[in-house]
Amino acid sequence: MNEAVKAANNNIKKILRKIIDNHQCLHEMVRYALLGYRNTVRMSIGATPYLLVYRTQTVIPAEVETPSLRIIQEAELSNDEWVRKRIDQLNLIDKKRMVTVCHGQLYRQRMIHAFHKRFRATIFEIGQLVLKHIFPHQDEYKGKFAPNWQGPYMVHRVFSGGSLVMSKMDGTA
Repeated sequence: MNEAVKAANNNIKKILRKIIDNHQCLHEMVRYALLGYRNTVRMSIGATPYLLVYRTQTVIPAEVETPSLRIIQEAELSNDEWVRKRIDQLNLIDKKRMVTVCHGQLYRQRMIHAFHKRFRATIFEIGQLVLKHIFPHQDEYKGKFAPNWQGPYMVHRVFSGGSLVMSKMDGTA
């Protein structure tokens, strides 16, 4: 959940940066940016964030000034008809949420499949010579002009998760 909040905040920051670059009156444009963000269908869930939170479609400011067909139809309903229609909408909420969950699961499966198409696992064997990557947070890291690899090392044991026990060429750990 925390990653989702970070991703949403990053998207909102990107939208606000674009507004700052193109407009001088940021305070007037922020609400339109947020409205656009909340009403854009997300590919991962197949729905808008507004729909999932408030369980209804939004009425954008333009629809208030120039009513759309949806607003006109709702305005001409009697109280009993409106209540009946609202109860029907509330009954459909569970169905919409289930569709959203299913859409999210299918989207996740597509992303996993796309990742696995590009990723090819390396199978190591005992006795094979390998190089060890030096990451920037390691003590062996010497700066950006230093080599990125150490070795060669010999593989002594291979574990099921892909972990290796390696030793230097002279047999020391």
